[in-house]
Amino acid sequence: MIDVLEPTHLSTPVGWREWVSLPGFGVPWIKAKVDTGARSSSLHAFDIEHLTRDGEPWVRFSVHPWQRSDADAVVVECPIQDERIVRSSSGHAEERIVVLVDVVLGKRTITAELTLTNRDQMGFRMLIGREALRQGFVVDPRRSYLGGRPRVALRRRNRGR
Repeated sequence: MIDVLEPTHLSTPVGWREWVSLPGFGVPWIKAKVDTGARSSSLHAFDIEHLTRDGEPWVRFSVHPWQRSDADAVVVECPIQDERIVRSSSGHAEERIVVLVDVVLGKRTITAELTLTNRDQMGFRMLIGREALRQGFVVDPRRSYLGGRPRVALRRRNRGR
C-alpha cells in the first residue's frame, strides 16, 4: 500500500503559479512557477559578477522582475552560499551560483536557496522547487495565485509581457 501525505493544518496551499516577493532583494513582486519536478529553486539573473567582501565570496547581479520585459531591473548584491552543478529538465548541466534569500510565498516568509541562471527564454522569471516547498506547502495544480496578487494596476503593467 502507498502512503499518501495529507495536508495538515501547518501546510500552506499554493497554486501552480504564484506572485512572490523577494524583500531582501528589493523585488516586491515577481511571478513564479511552482514546480514539484524541480529540486531547486531558480531566479532569472544577468550581469552576474563575482565579488569579495572581507575575504568572503559575494555576487552582484541584476533581476528583471517582469515576464518578457527588461523594464525595472533591480541590482542585487549578496553573499554566495554555494556553487554547484544543476541539471535542467532537458539534461543540460550548468554550474550555478546559489544564494539564500527570504521569499514571501503564500503569505508566509521562508528562507530558500535560489540558483542564479538566465531564464530569459522561460515563461517565468522564477521557479520554486521541492526544497523550498518542503517548508510546509502543499500544491494545488488546479489553482493559481492562492497567496495573493499585487494591485490591478501593477498586474496590468505586467500583462502581455
